[in-house]
Amino acid sequence: MLRFDLAYQRGSFALSAKAEIGAGVTALVGPSGAGKSTLLALIAGLLVPQSGTLRFGDDPLIDTVSKTCVPAWQRHFGLVFQDGQLFPHLSVRDNLLYGWHRRLAAERRFTLDQVLALLEIGPLQARRPAQLSGGERQRVALGRALLYSPRLLLLDEPLASLDERLKQQILPFLKRVKEETRLPMLYVSHLWAEVDYLADRILTMEAGQLESGG
Repeated sequence: MLRFDLAYQRGSFALSAKAEIGAGVTALVGPSGAGKSTLLALIAGLLVPQSGTLRFGDDPLIDTVSKTCVPAWQRHFGLVFQDGQLFPHLSVRDNLLYGWHRRLAAERRFTLDQVLALLEIGPLQARRPAQLSGGERQRVALGRALLYSPRLLLLDEPLASLDERLKQQILPFLKRVKEETRLPMLYVSHLWAEVDYLADRILTMEAGQLESGG
């Protein structure tokens, strides 16, 4: 269970978000500029709120009163961006194993072979990111996040940069990840078709304010 009550100010933009997120896929929806990516960055540890709390299970990650702020790398959350952000100088295989090598053997939930089969990217292992299509890059980025063995998977509009044909190719893989890994996921999108296909519950954001959905 992820619990947060966060406030963040940047210039004239003010974010206020309070929610509890459990298992399954929680969609975070709203128009561009509503603060969805900002909230994801606060949860991931890429931004620090001015006030509030954040807990995952029994672990306090942010408490501004006690000045607790666990850095991003210690939260063990997986993060997938719009453009994948793969390391261009590494092969697909080395990209996939980048986070896996940084976890203790006892903490690893998935093997390389499991992720290659789940996302059907085995034939791509020797390639560099520049040799991949947009859909292939996103599958590799998702595989890298999974091999990090995250407690929570954060997806920031992972299909936004893809055309409709590629989106329809990737969505079934995301559903397989949901069904076969059972990882809790927070999925940012502004497209209701993606949300209807993947999400178990919905949170909506408007002008920095978070509200419950359905």
